[in-house]
Amino acid sequence: MAKELAFVLINPYPIRKSRTGGIIARYLVRTDLKLVGARVVGASAELVNEFATYLETYDPDDPEKCALLANYVRRFYTPDAATGRPHRSILLLFEGDDAIRKIFDVTGAIRQQWCSGQSVRDTYGDLVYNPTTGEVDYFEPAVMVGPTQKVVGDVLRMWLPHLASQAGIVRGALDVPGGADVQETLVMLKPDNWRQPSLRAGNIMDLLSNSGLRIVGVKKFSMSVAQAEEFYGPVREGLKKVFKKFAADRAAQALSREFGFPVDAAPLDDLCDKLAPSFAEREFESIVEFMTGRRPSNCLPEERILPGTEECLAIVYEGLDAVTKIRDILGATDPTKARPGSIRREFGTNIMVNAAHASDSVENARREMRILDVANDPHFEALIRKYYVD
Repeated sequence: MAKELAFVLINPYPIRKSRTGGIIARYLVRTDLKLVGARVVGASAELVNEFATYLETYDPDDPEKCALLANYVRRFYTPDAATGRPHRSILLLFEGDDAIRKIFDVTGAIRQQWCSGQSVRDTYGDLVYNPTTGEVDYFEPAVMVGPTQKVVGDVLRMWLPHLASQAGIVRGALDVPGGADVQETLVMLKPDNWRQPSLRAGNIMDLLSNSGLRIVGVKKFSMSVAQAEEFYGPVREGLKKVFKKFAADRAAQALSREFGFPVDAAPLDDLCDKLAPSFAEREFESIVEFMTGRRPSNCLPEERILPGTEECLAIVYEGLDAVTKIRDILGATDPTKARPGSIRREFGTNIMVNAAHASDSVENARREMRILDVANDPHFEALIRKYYVD
């Protein structure tokens, strides 16, 4: 069976209610599909109107459903009339065999039949009829998906021309507080979260929602060697200092065992100073290889700028004291020293394989977001063109 590209559009309301992680987790573990793209979108009035108009007649066999979805989009996606500030939605792309049917099955119908959490809409959506009038009192579909290849293609082709200007890092959304004290910080979910289908990525996002911050940008990507070397460049000096802290004592212990008499660590300090750069370079190469799947010393020059074989997810959070709040929830770099309940304690393995990276300052957040180019994602748009335009 040929691969397909399906979409999931998370609505503004579940994003505001910090349900994003739970929704993503459902699709990751209940399908064998690969999450290949993720973008925050602040849809314009033009895009909202075009989308709602399409939904009014997209399924002639179910006019009530069409009306419900079209009216919902007009009401909850349209930018604020007074200020023009948009609402945040998140557009996800999933790729794999029979992707469209699998996504639709996990999503569920807008008219829940079990109300027991069996589908995304059972858990995060609602359709409530007035028992007296039979009219709809409340409707929240949680996500928008396409039931057929035609509908998926129609919607993605519709959204494609708007992505360059309306997707990326969406600042000034209606529900995101502004002000001079507001910070942006970067979280990067590392490759250990993506090597097999699991709840990890979604659960980590759920834990990060305890910060009360808003997601204003997401990007699914594969880091290149060149990006990783620039991103982690400041770590090199730190690795040298780490080596000097333990190297002399460990070398003295090893020599004592080898020669059978006590060896003092002090005379070994000069030797360890000379060895520190070699240790730092080896560890740095291991970090780059973990993040990209490629060891820099084994890379051809032309391979350095190519996307690596490992996967990551960048998330930009915005709000008051964002840097500190996120790092507190993440926990210490070494999972064994992180507090119980922190992300790294629960999901990390060691100092390198520790689930997620978070910026340690506003300045570093800007630097890291620039390196990863979170605001832009040509690959996302190229995937849509590959399946539904070219």
